[in-house]
Amino acid sequence: MNLQGIVSVSGKPGLWRALAQNKTGYVLESLDAQKTKLIANLSTAKLAALAEITIFGVDDDIRLTDVLERMKSAANIPDVKADGKALRTFFYEVAPDHDEEKVYSSDIKKVITWFNILKPLPLFDEADPTQAPAPVAEEPVAEAVAVEPEAEPAAPKPKAKKATKKAE
Repeated sequence: MNLQGIVSVSGKPGLWRALAQNKTGYVLESLDAQKTKLIANLSTAKLAALAEITIFGVDDDIRLTDVLERMKSAANIPDVKADGKALRTFFYEVAPDHDEEKVYSSDIKKVITWFNILKPLPLFDEADPTQAPAPVAEEPVAEAVAVEPEAEPAAPKPKAKKATKKAE
């Protein structure tokens, strides 16, 4: 799952893709159907990169990307408007070590909403570029490559010497 450049903006619903950075903030594009643009000022808005978000765990924090990967293979994902018990039991399936006192039902709803936004996107099935690719168990196939002779680079011309007058 490639979540590079995907952020959540405080006070704004949904997820955003960072397009560019200017001196005052970021230019963002929403991941929904409207593709609205937003300039997030760094002094007023808080941005959270999804690749960096963690969930409180009993022993260690749980990375959001790990939870979203487990949600891919989950049998049934409850509706965001389901009751708190149904959400909590589902979240125990995908994040069994989460801290029940620190992870609220609103946090679980937000994770499920983000999953539903990311699911139809092509980046959802892409490999994470920060992770090392898994080694492939295939034997390498030798390919014949025609080598073209390279043109020799032109030698740089020597600089012309300036004529100097001698003072007599």
